Order: sequence, then structure tokens, then C-alpha cells
Amino acid sequence: MSRTAPASADAGAATSKTGPAASGPGNGRPLSQLTINVRQSGIYIAFALIVVLFTVLTGGDLLQPQNISNIIVQNSYILILAIGMILIIISGHIDLSVGSVVGVTGGIAAVLMVNHDVAWPLALLLTLAAGAAIGAWQGYWIAYFGIPSFIVTLAGMLLFRALTLTVLGNQGIGPFPDEVRTLSNGFTEGYLGNIGLGVLGGADLFSLLVGIGVVAGLAVAQWRTRTARLGYRQTVDPFPVFVLKIAAAGALIMAVTVQLARFHNLPWVLVLLAALVLGYTVLTTRTVFGRRIYAVGGNLQAAQLSGVKVKSIVFWLFVNMGVLAALAGVIFAGRLNQAGPTAGNTFELDAIAAAFIGGAAVQGGVGKVVGAITGGLIMGVINNGMSLMGAPSERVMLVKGLVLLAAVAFDVWTKRRSGSPLLR
Repeated sequence: MSRTAPASADAGAATSKTGPAASGPGNGRPLSQLTINVRQSGIYIAFALIVVLFTVLTGGDLLQPQNISNIIVQNSYILILAIGMILIIISGHIDLSVGSVVGVTGGIAAVLMVNHDVAWPLALLLTLAAGAAIGAWQGYWIAYFGIPSFIVTLAGMLLFRALTLTVLGNQGIGPFPDEVRTLSNGFTEGYLGNIGLGVLGGADLFSLLVGIGVVAGLAVAQWRTRTARLGYRQTVDPFPVFVLKIAAAGALIMAVTVQLARFHNLPWVLVLLAALVLGYTVLTTRTVFGRRIYAVGGNLQAAQLSGVKVKSIVFWLFVNMGVLAALAGVIFAGRLNQAGPTAGNTFELDAIAAAFIGGAAVQGGVGKVVGAITGGLIMGVINNGMSLMGAPSERVMLVKGLVLLAAVAFDVWTKRRSGSPLLR
């Protein structure tokens, strides 16, 4: 059964001048038109509603500066995994082994830094290399040998969990060097001092400037995307609506930045996440490799006939997943200040859930890095909000399961409305 590749919708760089979204000079359709993509925008609306709901239910505790910082730090490793997982899912595959890879790479980092006194920068590089080797091992069996990714990574889940127990000797190893703990739990310094005025009282000036820079970068990127779409005679939002969207996103970013700046400044893991999100967004929307990921997941046969090196794409996606899992393993171990035999348990489920809640399609070919981050934050807000309310763990799992089911059901529903051949 063939699949239609929606690469232009999610890769951000449309190349076709025909179809329902196109607006040629001869068809009389205006270039500026208010359009709402429910499938792409629904996740952000849902996130906003969930935040408002738990803010009310917790009496405002959810949005306290310290709690916002806790949500970011406590979910940082899941968000890192979600970035790699969304690329795997877009390509039409799955990775069930990332939790075990987090465990074994955290154990490797601990053995190097604690047991053998290897300098932490070198130990970090060696750990990332180990993650790349694990990804290459799995990528070979999937891409070149032809074993389904579900089977390979299911086997990897067991293999690397056993390897974790072997590396650690079935015991925890710690503590980690201060630099690693700072990366996992620490905050940027107040380089430029604090502001003592009004609602910004006690806010770190450097953090505020970083937030302003992020908003400015977002505005420039969106402006360039709008200009490119106009160049291809595609439909775009009216200019006032475009400005309103940028203003709303900027206000949200600055609100979070102000709250963080009033607590302990920016968490280092947030800086790391921002760099990863920026880098992988550029990769998926501005590069040939990124467009080919969508092509492979959207229509495998068409991608092969177009000359795309499908095996190479899939192989390197799993190598990338191994590296990100190793990074998440170091972050998680550093946060606990110990690498343990059970580290990473069920992390693969959280990463997969973040990707699907964030808009990834079960069949592949659809998804965004920002969407996966939003999906991960939704899971984090649910966990945190229900914890503040004193809800038992079984109720938290119930709600998370229902949210995941609702997200996939919404994806299927939107496909049926659009007349997707996959669901006829």
C-alpha cells in the first residue's frame, strides 16, 4: 500500500506550486488567507488548556518560578529522547531500546568518571561514542539486513539492560563530578546582575536578554518562512494574524523566561535543549537530509525511485538516536548523582508518547521537533500537576494513557476527514 508524503507540510520548505495550497497568478486566489491546520495547531492549543487547567487546580502553584524550573529539569532527558524519537517515527520506524541505552551509557559514564578517574569531557565524548556504536549496531540490522525495527529494538531493550547490569555490577556507582551535576541540575550565573523593578523584581538581566534573543530569532525565522511561501505563491496568513501569532509565542517565551530569571536563572539543561531544538529544527526544515527523512516515511517506494539512499538515511537516524540516548543517560545519571541498574526504565514509552502526542503519525511521514517537545511537556505538566494535587501514581498513569489514546485517535480522525487513502 503506498503512502502519500506530506513532506512540504512538515519540512517547512515547500517545493510544489500546485495543489490545494498553491495560489498561482492565474487562479484568482488571494495569497493571504486565514487558515487553521487543526492537526498541527491542536497540540499547542491542548497544551495551553492543560496548563490553564492545572494552574487552576493547583491554586497557581504550577506556574511558580521554582516549579517551572522543576518541570524543565525533571523532564529534560525525556525531551532529549523525544527529539531523536520523532525523527525515527517520521521515517516510519520505532525504537523500543532507548530506555536501556540510557541505562547502559549512564553506567559507562559512571565507570569512566568515578571508577577510572577519566576527565569528564573525555568521558562524555567516549560515552557519546558508545551511544553512536549502539545506534550503528541496531541501524545495521534494520537498514541493511532488513529486520523490522520493532524486533531489533525489542531485542536491544533486553540486550542493553543486561549490559547495564554487567557494566555496573548490579549496583549504583557515584558520585559524579561537579561539572556533570551542574549540567544536569545547575543554573547559569547572574552575569549582568538583577533587575529590581515591578514584576521583574529580582530577575536576572542576562536571562531576560537571552529570552529576548530567542523571541527575535523566532520572529526572523517565521518571517523568512512566510517570505519563502509567498515566493512560491502559497497561501499564508494575513499579516495581522501572522504578527499576532508571533506576539503570542513571544509573550509565552518571555513569561517563562521571567519566571526562571526570578528563581535561579536559566537551567543549563534548558540551554542545551534550546540548542538541540534549534539544530534539529534546522536539520528537518532546511536541509536535504531532513526532507529525505519525511520522504522515506511518507512514501518509501517513491523515495527509492527518486534516488534517495533509504538505507543510509535509516542507519544514520538510529546512530543519532544512540547519541541522544547517551546524552540523556549522562544527564539522568548526573541529576541523580549516581548511575543505577534500573536507570531508564520505561523512558522509551515516555519518549514515544511525547512524539505521538506532539503530532507524529503512526504511519510515518509527519511530525515536528517542536511538536515532540510540546508533547513531552504535556506529559511533564500532567505528572507535575497531579503530583502537586496529591494524586496517586495509578491515577497519573490512567490520565497519561488516556491522553496518549486521545492524541492518536485525533490523528486518525483528521486523516479520515481529509480522505486519506490509508484509512479508506
